Amino acid sequence: MKLFRKPQIRADDNARTRAAELTLRQSLYPLALVTVLFFLWGFSYGLLDTLNKHFQNTLNITRARSSGLQAAYFGAYPLASLGHANWILRKFGFKLCFIWGLCLYAFGCLMTWPCLVYHSFGGFCAATFIIGNGLGSLETAANPYITICGPPRYSEIRINVAQAFNGIGTVVAPVLGSYVFFTHTADSPEAIGNVQWVYLAVACFAFLLAVVFFFSPIPEITDADMAFQAEETHANSVVKPFRKQYRLFHAAFAQFCYTGAQVAIAGYFINYVTETRPGTTSAQGSQFLAGAQGAFAAGRFAGSALMRFVKPRYVFLTYMTLIIVFIAPSITQRGNAGMAMLYLTLFFESIIFPTIVALGMRGLGKHSKRGSGFIVGGVAGGACVPPLLGAASDINNSTAIAMSVPLAFFVAAWSYAICVNFVPAYRIPVDSLGQAKIGIENVQHSPHGESEIDPEKGGFQMEEDAAKTSSSAYNKKVVT
Repeated sequence: MKLFRKPQIRADDNARTRAAELTLRQSLYPLALVTVLFFLWGFSYGLLDTLNKHFQNTLNITRARSSGLQAAYFGAYPLASLGHANWILRKFGFKLCFIWGLCLYAFGCLMTWPCLVYHSFGGFCAATFIIGNGLGSLETAANPYITICGPPRYSEIRINVAQAFNGIGTVVAPVLGSYVFFTHTADSPEAIGNVQWVYLAVACFAFLLAVVFFFSPIPEITDADMAFQAEETHANSVVKPFRKQYRLFHAAFAQFCYTGAQVAIAGYFINYVTETRPGTTSAQGSQFLAGAQGAFAAGRFAGSALMRFVKPRYVFLTYMTLIIVFIAPSITQRGNAGMAMLYLTLFFESIIFPTIVALGMRGLGKHSKRGSGFIVGGVAGGACVPPLLGAASDINNSTAIAMSVPLAFFVAAWSYAICVNFVPAYRIPVDSLGQAKIGIENVQHSPHGESEIDPEKGGFQMEEDAAKTSSSAYNKKVVT
């Protein structure tokens, strides 16, 4: 694989590239490169949870107002996933969408510098909004790319393993925050100044990563590839217009509810432990948050391993149920018992987001790119639920009682886990792709019907004449 060659930016969505038929070995390099992005936004998300409490201390703002960080960050996601990022993804392909997201992310990080110099919370929220647009763009491309680059049978495992590195990022950030952000008094110049250097370093890394993506030969996956995959597995035997993809919209709703609840818990975790555990400082609370995020990361690795032997939809339902079981006692419990309930909640939260993405996209075929925008757009729940929890916490003067807010949203998200296991219209497309042999046997079908074995080309290099004839061959409806 040549790392330095003339980069190709635009992809033709009507041409099959065979990238959706890659084997595990062939997809290793692009998957490893995209997985780096998961760590990057996990680190950024972890910083946000730590800064929530940090700004309460240094800028003397209320818990409800500090949720403006989450509102700005996650409120940008639908603008990216349903707007500019989705347009770039559909018009130019995955590669340019990755580069666009990284550049936006880096620019937003640079914008935090003047805001922190002048202690402007509103300005920092605006910079966070730009960062959210960048990360929303990355998620719009990275989540579907991980699920469809490689054998479809292992899509849930791939995205959960990749998202586990997101969890590692959320562990590193609170640890960094406990030693960098909370080591100075609120009125000390270093209390805010240290945050500036962290964001500057992140900006430099994001710009460097954008350059790497520009020169890397990332296989493009087109709508024609996804239509072929769905037809071959009969996962979408009757091709429906996008507006009738009800399973997709239910998945997006579940993502909205789940993500909102997850973000609310993480954002107010430090408040919870400092209030319910006597003698706990903000710095210790940040370290406890790192431990909870460690449980979150461990849950993803454990869930990914479990999916190798148990159907992902079973694991999904079990984890979703146990979230509700453990978040409920945290409302009334205090001290170590209450914190332990949140630890267990975060452990079982681990696989939910990526599994909703993977299950929700199964059988979408040519609607995959557009559909991914709706599922990732559900992340906007992270902008809506934390303010509700913050307001409930201020009204009752108790973050513990306010945990009833995420509990209600978890119950709403649970409805999708039930449907994907017990409603045939949901279950059949999921199981059809889960049993597919595409990418397993390394046998590729040419546009003329014959089989080809091409291990040397990585499965995604295609002759021009074959690409030109593939569009009509693989955009037909399957009649059953």
